[in-house]
Amino acid sequence: MTLDIEMAEIAKVFFQESREGLDAMESGLLSLGATADAESINTIFRAAHSIKGGAATFGFAEVAAFTHGVETLLDEMRNGIRPVTAEAIQTLLQACDCMRDMIAATEAEQPLDQTRIGLLNADIRQILGDPPEAVQAPAPVAPAAPAAPAAGWRIVFDPVPDLLRLRNEPTRMFHELALLGSLAACADVSRLPPLEALDPEVCYLKWDINLLGQIPRKKIEEIFDWVDPGCRLEIVALGEPVPATPAAAASPVLTIPTQSPAAAPAPAADTLRGAARADAVPKPAEAGSIRVATQKLDSIINLVGELLITQSMLSGFAEGTGPGEPDLLRKGLQQLARNTRELQESVMRIRMLPISFAFNRFPRLVHDLSRKLGKKVEIKLVGENTELDKTVLEKISDPLVHLVRNSLDHGLESPEQRVAAGKSDTGTLELAAFHEGGNIIIEVRDDGAGLNKPRILRKARERGLIAEDQDLTDEQIDNLIFMPGFSTAEQVSDVSGRGVGMDVVRRNIHDLGGAVQIMSREGQGSTVRIRLPLTLAILDGQLVRVGREIYIISLLAIVETIQVAADRVNTLAGRTEVFRLRNEFLPVVKLYEHFGIEPDSTSVAEGLLVVVEADGKRVGVLVDDLLSQQQVVIKSLESNFKPVLGIAGATILGDGKVALIIDVPDLIRSVASGRRTNSVRAA
Repeated sequence: MTLDIEMAEIAKVFFQESREGLDAMESGLLSLGATADAESINTIFRAAHSIKGGAATFGFAEVAAFTHGVETLLDEMRNGIRPVTAEAIQTLLQACDCMRDMIAATEAEQPLDQTRIGLLNADIRQILGDPPEAVQAPAPVAPAAPAAPAAGWRIVFDPVPDLLRLRNEPTRMFHELALLGSLAACADVSRLPPLEALDPEVCYLKWDINLLGQIPRKKIEEIFDWVDPGCRLEIVALGEPVPATPAAAASPVLTIPTQSPAAAPAPAADTLRGAARADAVPKPAEAGSIRVATQKLDSIINLVGELLITQSMLSGFAEGTGPGEPDLLRKGLQQLARNTRELQESVMRIRMLPISFAFNRFPRLVHDLSRKLGKKVEIKLVGENTELDKTVLEKISDPLVHLVRNSLDHGLESPEQRVAAGKSDTGTLELAAFHEGGNIIIEVRDDGAGLNKPRILRKARERGLIAEDQDLTDEQIDNLIFMPGFSTAEQVSDVSGRGVGMDVVRRNIHDLGGAVQIMSREGQGSTVRIRLPLTLAILDGQLVRVGREIYIISLLAIVETIQVAADRVNTLAGRTEVFRLRNEFLPVVKLYEHFGIEPDSTSVAEGLLVVVEADGKRVGVLVDDLLSQQQVVIKSLESNFKPVLGIAGATILGDGKVALIIDVPDLIRSVASGRRTNSVRAA
């Protein structure tokens, strides 16, 4: 069992390294041009060679076979035998996609897409100049001739009893042999003991195998390289005598025909793989993993050592045997606080990944989409080493895809339009990331036509998104593109035009506790600016009190805190209170009503209003008092209790009490819908 676990862990490393190798191949292929240098092709070749070697080592024969064709094409390119053409690059990029899917399917123990593999193999053979495989016409019927002995080999394999303990799997041997020719294996079960005496880690079987086809003996010997020298292995040509073996008792036969990717239907291609896993236990869902630099681990280990020293210092006071000086106790507590803070920061850094993990997918996306749209686009990546939390990184990828596709389709002009406007025929799309304060800023910039403000305003009025007589600033007009259902596209395509992309972008970013805004100058381009927290696990919050309950509001959502005079408060329709903040009327959200608790005061004039903003809307939240600001660790309320409207999570304060974290966007949406959550209190 230990060996199985160890092998599974090693296989995980192979899958991870294969994905990294495919990323390197894709990046290298996108950088190739008509005058490609040998070192770039060598880098791509080495990545493919590593993947092929690893796949062969683990017995993933189909992955290894497909990668071999890719490797052959790259080898001819790097040796100057074959030129680097756009057609070859495009085929190799598609092969990278196919290899990525094959590795994912192999890891998940799912069938491979044999049709796709066969088509790409045919494309690679065509580039290499090999004749494509085709169904040959039947040959003329000749006079009957004496039957010749079948070409092939007879193999007798009698392994040592410890075969399974040594993590050697006989079925892998059958898989490899089946790739060489038509195979029939007869298992001798005469040595099987009674069930109560059977040891599952002992191999009691031996096999008599017939392998048909013109197969070099060396190919068969390579498959058996791994066998223990104590095994009995006989490989003789069919028709030659084999040393006598004991008669097989109840010997089942397994016949496996040779598979041809081009000819075999897709279901048949998976028969062998399915048979090999028929008795396999379904794998549990894998937990996410992350690679950590050793320097980060060393830092944590050092801090744990410092904590142990501090704990020893303070333990004397706890046991009443310490020196008793208050200064020493104060010093020990300060040191404990400092070490704890540094340990927290070090642990958080473990989850930090460079944003290049998200950025690296876009050169390929831009390459494919610009070809489809008939545009020339150069992509620039800035700040690729900027780090942010793994969870944020995973959730920001889809919004970034929407923004990049939108820039390519709507922002950047065609080469003819750019030349007519006095620009270069090649547009520029830039993705940049950098830190600003306690947040990360991501910008998507293009030098395209910019937003057509009159057209946006007209479309918004046609769709009833704004009133006909409503005046908007340039910034407000630009941000109309984030409204649900808004689109200026004249035709719906598979790239854009359905009016769902930009609305999804803003909602997803707000769900991450971030904000998005757009800045555009007509004829010069647009910039979409995204502000995100570094991590979703820790929140910079403002503690507020309502009656005896304490709530936390994210500092990112707070605009200001004010006291409002009674003459600035009005009631609409007999129920909703609003207050005037400069030239704007904002609704009042009374937390004591929303959550069903007893406040100190029910009057807006007697309490404090915390002005918060989300989705471009502002409200004033009525609280009794402002407390301290502090970082809090967010605990999921849904996993520990159940989802609660208006609550994003909970945390434990320094005195051991639980405080609920306000979900500002949901709170604002509840004002519009009239929803209310009653009797929500921290235990």
